[in-house]
Amino acid sequence: MNTNKRHYAQMAQKVAPKPKTWLNCLKAFLVGGTICTIGEVIHTFLENWGVNPENIGAYVAITLIFLAVLLTGLGIFDNIVDFAGAGASVPITGFANAMAAPAIEFKKEGFILGVGAKMFLIAGPVIVYGTLASMAVGTIYYIIQKLGG
Repeated sequence: MNTNKRHYAQMAQKVAPKPKTWLNCLKAFLVGGTICTIGEVIHTFLENWGVNPENIGAYVAITLIFLAVLLTGLGIFDNIVDFAGAGASVPITGFANAMAAPAIEFKKEGFILGVGAKMFLIAGPVIVYGTLASMAVGTIYYIIQKLGG
C-alpha cells in the first residue's frame, strides 16, 4: 500500500504544473508597488492642494478603497488579483475588494439578505478579530496606565 501512495505521488508530481515563484514574486512586487505609488501620488497631490496633513492619510485610504471597489464593480480588480496575487490582495485595496465582491455577487437577493448579509462573508472575521484584538489591547493599555500612573 505504501508503494501505491509513493507511486501516485511521483506521478502527480510529474504532471503538476511547476510554480513560477520568481515570476509570481515579481508580479506581486510590481503591482503592489504600483498601488503604493498611486497612494503616494494621491498623497502628494493632496499635500500640494493644501489639505490638512493630519487628514491626508485618511483621504488616501478612502480614495484607494473607492478605486478598488469601483474596479471590483467593473470586474477589473479580479483580473488584477489573478495576475498579481498577493501584490493586489494584501494592501487596503484587497480588503475593499473582499468587502465589495460578495455584496455585488449577491445583490440579486436584495439589499438586506443579499448585499447586507453577504458583504461580510469574507471580511467579517477580519473585522471581528480586529475589533476584539483592539479592545483587548486597549483594555490592557488602560489597566497598565491606571496601575503605573
